[in-house]
Amino acid sequence: MNIAIEIVGWTGAVLILVAYLMVSAGRLTGQSAAFQWMNLLGAACFIVNSGWHGALPSTVLNILWLLIGIVTLWRIARSAGRRNAQPSAGERQ
Repeated sequence: MNIAIEIVGWTGAVLILVAYLMVSAGRLTGQSAAFQWMNLLGAACFIVNSGWHGALPSTVLNILWLLIGIVTLWRIARSAGRRNAQPSAGERQ
């Protein structure tokens, strides 16, 4: 079980690091769904790993990180829904 928990933790670390690298390199924006999903999944992995190891501050931090990702993804989806609901220029006559 310890090996599985460590794999989950390292997976989370890679996801968050790659997300940060992609934003820093200009390949993604902070408002992109891909960036938010990588952070959300990375935080979930860290929650499992740090919770298993009893690292309460890290667990709480990553729960909040995960919640931020959920709220941001919800806003991105809501914004996309509004854009899709607006009639295009050709339909507005």
